[in-house]
Amino acid sequence: MVLILPDLGSGGPATRRAVSSRFVARFRLNGSKMLAVDLAGETVRALNGSMVAYEGQMAFKRQGMTGGEGLRGALKRRIAGEGMTLMEVTGHGTVYLASEATEVTLVQLGGDTLFVESESLLALDGNLQTGVQFVGLRGMGTGQGLATTKVEGHGTVAILSDGPAIALEVTPQTPLCVDPHAYVCHHGQLQQDVVTDVNWRTVIGQGSGESVQFRYQGHGLVYVQPAERGGILEI
Repeated sequence: MVLILPDLGSGGPATRRAVSSRFVARFRLNGSKMLAVDLAGETVRALNGSMVAYEGQMAFKRQGMTGGEGLRGALKRRIAGEGMTLMEVTGHGTVYLASEATEVTLVQLGGDTLFVESESLLALDGNLQTGVQFVGLRGMGTGQGLATTKVEGHGTVAILSDGPAIALEVTPQTPLCVDPHAYVCHHGQLQQDVVTDVNWRTVIGQGSGESVQFRYQGHGLVYVQPAERGGILEI
């Protein structure tokens, strides 16, 4: 996994620099595209159908129509089109999870909220709470949809990305702009806005649209992937 930590020694604005980080937790990476979860009677939630192997005694239970969020949560997802099908995994041993050979990154939550597209969610600690965050027309304009998934509490979340994800730090001195198609998730005290900029196609006379970007301000981390889903988005 890659984290971005502030440069505390310069005395000036924090810089974004990548450093390696290992979480000592039940979630661990087995290579870059497979997640191993060591269980000692606990329960985790994972993307339905993501189990590729397991050791020991495991029980798999597909969550019902509510997805663990209650009828109200299920109704919100149906209205917003933010589908999420998870299964519960309980047992003693190790379960291995993966999805279409995409990269896996571990995100550690310390009581804050992670905002992530449901398609990028592989697994999470069973004690974490999930829900729906409506983003309205702002999301529709970027192809993100009417809503996104939020994960709250203390624990580990495994996310999926097209290529190795990196986390970029945002501070009040260093706001960040991200291509919506490269966006994976974010957490912290962040404000997200949609901004437009002159598209490079306009500069060379091949288009008249403006590119759409996510702009983040505040304190937190934004995870991005090296591959863009769906290409350049214009309005």
